[in-house]
Amino acid sequence: MKSFVSLLAFPASSLAGTVLWSGIFNSSATVADFDDWSWSNQIEPWQWYIYGTGNTSEYLGLSTDFKNPADTSDAQGLRISIDGTSFWEGQTMERSELIPQTTADLGSGHLYYHFSLSTKTTNAPNASFEHQIAFFESHFTELQYGLASGASGSSDNTLRWNAGGETQWSVQLEAGNWYNFAYDIDFDAQTVGLWASNGSDPLTEVVSPVSASASSNSADWHVGELRLPNGGSNDAAEDWYWSGIYIEEAPITKEIGSGSSSSSSSSSADASSAASSVSSTSSSTSALPESTAEASSTSTTASAATTVTSTTAAVQTTAATVAPSVASSVTTSSVSTAAAAVTSAVAPSATIEVASTATASAAVLPTPTTATEVLDDIRALFSALISRSSGNHARDFARRG
Repeated sequence: MKSFVSLLAFPASSLAGTVLWSGIFNSSATVADFDDWSWSNQIEPWQWYIYGTGNTSEYLGLSTDFKNPADTSDAQGLRISIDGTSFWEGQTMERSELIPQTTADLGSGHLYYHFSLSTKTTNAPNASFEHQIAFFESHFTELQYGLASGASGSSDNTLRWNAGGETQWSVQLEAGNWYNFAYDIDFDAQTVGLWASNGSDPLTEVVSPVSASASSNSADWHVGELRLPNGGSNDAAEDWYWSGIYIEEAPITKEIGSGSSSSSSSSSADASSAASSVSSTSSSTSALPESTAEASSTSTTASAATTVTSTTAAVQTTAATVAPSVASSVTTSSVSTAAAAVTSAVAPSATIEVASTATASAAVLPTPTTATEVLDDIRALFSALISRSSGNHARDFARRG
């Protein structure tokens, strides 16, 4: 099965919490990959079983058009749809929901549940029905949209965030706007708060933690929508768009897709797997399972090889293109450096490689022209790799299954 997750390079300064689980989609992911999951084949990172009688493609879609343009971590966004066929196992509510598939503990400690959400004027949600969105099984926190069951009136265009059964934050839903969220859940302190922003804006705390009966068995966060018809009926399809879905330990990552730098999905994979090695040639491929399909993603690597000799102090640079920013394409970056070469002396015939993937949208850094500049660049890169605190950033290295 192909992996939905990609590994992209980004500056160490954008590191924040350690990602426990990621639902990031790479460019090779397809809707058919969701069907590879079953109760007898519980592959990470998505469970897919709560939907109606139609084919998966009727309820799920993947496309570059479905993602938050500011989020460079996802190569594709996710469409989750509800229609008149979405009755799951004879229930009277319509449902299309994904659930994380993982062995990680998503129900203890201080965690942030990240995702971005949007709608369009086409297949817009029905404001006359109650919608429960991104909810836990116990509903200790969730988003809601539309006319709440039992409420007066005929419709309600309000998108609300509830905690402990009470609305703590709300906004009028605007088609085309990307709403970025992070549930701030402290399972030990039994509190939950909300961070939010629009579009490309960094997350800010909009609701300080409030008391809630926070609990999760790590397989009960429903990424999707449950629609209650409030006594009415409507077969019309609704489309909700999702982007940047991942769960990290505190501290929070506030940036959406790391802004101008690229980000990636992540997990508890050790940062040393992309650290130092000595080699004369560069060719690296990483298989990164982590989103409803688990497999290897094909990666291309543009390497920069610099040869420094002590006798001539000449610098020969080959393909010295380094991309700190990767936009919509999904590629795998590898870094291969020699720790012994990061010294004040110039080692004879030592080959130092810095491999990174470049795309049309990637920024190109100036090519070093002297041995001193080369060594300075390598020292900075090596220091960034080994100076990370605990764990990796939210979209750094994908978890291996």
